[in-house]
Amino acid sequence: MEKAFKITGEVMEKINRFAVQPLEEKDVFCFSLTLCDNDIDRDGERFSDEALDKLAKLFIGKTGIFDHDPKGEKQTARIFDTHIKSFDGRLTSDGKPYLALCASAYMVRTGANADLIKEISGGIKKEVSVSCAVARQICSVCGADRNKSACAHIKGRQYGEKLCYVTLDEPTDAYEWSFVAVPAQVNAGVTKHYDVRREESRTVSKLKGELSQAAKRLAAAYECVRGDVLRLSYFCEPFYSAQQVAKMTENMDILQLIELRAALEKQVQGTGDDDGESFITRLPDKDDNTDYTV
Repeated sequence: MEKAFKITGEVMEKINRFAVQPLEEKDVFCFSLTLCDNDIDRDGERFSDEALDKLAKLFIGKTGIFDHDPKGEKQTARIFDTHIKSFDGRLTSDGKPYLALCASAYMVRTGANADLIKEISGGIKKEVSVSCAVARQICSVCGADRNKSACAHIKGRQYGEKLCYVTLDEPTDAYEWSFVAVPAQVNAGVTKHYDVRREESRTVSKLKGELSQAAKRLAAAYECVRGDVLRLSYFCEPFYSAQQVAKMTENMDILQLIELRAALEKQVQGTGDDDGESFITRLPDKDDNTDYTV
């Protein structure tokens, strides 16, 4: 939430685009707020710069409610203007120029909302959340669109020199914005909810749960196979260092890793395992003092 601003004739003209009967300055309370930004938030997600530009248009006229509760009596304010704000020299956590989507909203003064206006003015009601739909969710490590196919990379985890996060891109709709208690985005102080389905069926909910479990199992398998590749690399000629293997595999998906592991197994069997037994399944002898370091 930002400071209140002066209500001018231009402001009233923008507000009255949404009023059935023309409002006057004395009838309204106006305030500014930051809806979202392009920095990586606590969920390991960020909006693209292009997404912010499109959301700026989509959020004009959208209503403000509480805790994303779509009941009519929860409506409290409406956005009448938006703009993208830049900050000289300020960068996001991944080194991009920081941008924020800011909005101007109005409320009609009534006896019922006098206390809410005081809470907004006093900074008590401050954090807000946006609800919107996005067409693309892009993994920063492999570039996969998670709206189309899952990848094994986990948000917040480091893969070589790359931090895994998801870029939310190509917004298709903006639903509403809400006053909330707990923010997710650190810099903008907002929580986002994208691609909300208000009439989600039990079947869809169940499938989402199963997909989440499958993604966790896939991530575990990915790390296991990557570890196998690293172990096998110590027995190959030429020798591959851990850094080389990490660099070589950081953008591979699980199928590519399995193919690489199979190729390395053949090389190990052909150069070191005379009995033809795979290195992965061979256990060292009791007297074998070799360190198998990962």
